[in-house]
Amino acid sequence: MTAQGNENLNFEQALTRLEAIVRKLEGGNVPLEEGLAAFEEGTALSRLCQQRLDQAEKRIEELAEKPPTTGGTSGSLKTA
Repeated sequence: MTAQGNENLNFEQALTRLEAIVRKLEGGNVPLEEGLAAFEEGTALSRLCQQRLDQAEKRIEELAEKPPTTGGTSGSLKTA
């Protein structure tokens, strides 16, 4: 998979691919050109994972700032 083709991966898929690349590079028996390509893809995947985490963190912060909704919705929290 190329660095360009990784953009459609979700966080878990990108992380799994990144872990595979790290294992491959840590193995040490990778030709130079292949290693460079893997490093480039790994760098792109690392950035993608960080971007996905930043988006999730922002969403969590937005949700935490919203006051709880009241009413008869099935997903509302009830206090005792």
